[in-house]
Amino acid sequence: MLLVMKPLVYIETSVVSYLASRPSRDLVTAAHQELTRQWWDERSQHFELVISELVEQEATRGDAAASRERMATIEHLAILSMDDDAVLLAEHLVASGLVPRESAADALHIAVAAVNGVDYLLTWNHKHIANASHRHRIEAVVEEVGYACPVICTPEELMED
Repeated sequence: MLLVMKPLVYIETSVVSYLASRPSRDLVTAAHQELTRQWWDERSQHFELVISELVEQEATRGDAAASRERMATIEHLAILSMDDDAVLLAEHLVASGLVPRESAADALHIAVAAVNGVDYLLTWNHKHIANASHRHRIEAVVEEVGYACPVICTPEELMED
């Protein structure tokens, strides 16, 4: 019998935040929240969901009640470690200028996913991660270092089979 593995999806902190937060009054944010909840309810079971130690750290920040909600959302997900290879790849992404040094955590999300062979990186961070004008350059840097870059996408993009 052939064992078919589910594709791995790295859940970045912005997705966790949208899942656990109260509905926003901002229309764009509210739409992202709804799309995220819809993906989580309807599509997440088709994937193996993972996070990193970094997602866990970021989820604990801020308001205590909101932090508890975020942590409850991710408590059952497997945690990928941030090893030396991931740190080195993140440093390459920062050195390339694709991710500013002050946003190095964004590079680390990409690096942890790539080093661990994740298929998809799910995020709403359009500034440094799911940025269409940088995506192909991010892929090139990741592949130049010797890893396959995960498909960087939003929950909306990963909605269909």
